[in-house]
Amino acid sequence: MNTEIIYGIHPVFEALKAKRRNIYEIYIAEKDNIIQRFENIVVKATEQSVPIKSIPINILKNLAKTDEHQGIAAKVDVYPIFDFYDILDGLNNVAPIFLILDSIVDPNNLGALVRTAVCLGIESVIIPKDRSVSPTPAVSKASAGAIEHMKISKVTNITNSIKKLKSMDFWVVGMDKLGDKSIYDVDLTGPIAIIIGSEGKGIRPLIKKECDYLAYIPQLGEIESLNASVAGGIAMYEAFRQRKVKGGIV
Repeated sequence: MNTEIIYGIHPVFEALKAKRRNIYEIYIAEKDNIIQRFENIVVKATEQSVPIKSIPINILKNLAKTDEHQGIAAKVDVYPIFDFYDILDGLNNVAPIFLILDSIVDPNNLGALVRTAVCLGIESVIIPKDRSVSPTPAVSKASAGAIEHMKISKVTNITNSIKKLKSMDFWVVGMDKLGDKSIYDVDLTGPIAIIIGSEGKGIRPLIKKECDYLAYIPQLGEIESLNASVAGGIAMYEAFRQRKVKGGIV
């Protein structure tokens, strides 16, 4: 049985809400006000017959391996990774959006990107098996538990995954500060895959070659580029805006 400890109010609540993985125990710091701080969690845990244990805060810290536990943690199954081809087989949206993350290594960036993707109804987040952060408890905390509602898939070869999407009439848009077209001038209303590159080097050259567009985000200031999660958020929201203007396809 492969388990992990997730921590924080939102990650624990969203895991209970999503019901994707087994929750074996919930741990709450002793002397914490359960009724006020964790009422929603206690209610859902009780409904699902999940045991709740009160433990010393130093033990909770050791379990969570961080001070950012907010007084609560849970023992759960490891995050369920989705198969890329199963996701494709289950598509029922006429214009789905995939978010492809090329070598994102910062848990905060992955968490923030997934949180935005969930807010906007993105179909799936694709990450490489190597050279990438996995959906760990730290990512769950950074996403405020949003990973529990997203289909995250790990693929061996992003290039092959892009080719498969293109064979299904997806347009592929890579975000690049040296791109030849503004993101605001790219048609994002059909089936699309948006690619965000790594925090330091951006999208790798072989993956760039597979893009139909390399799009940039216009800037006026002196900083060279935006944070990966901010750039991804802008691109996803532009797709959302265009679809809403065109006719409410979101």
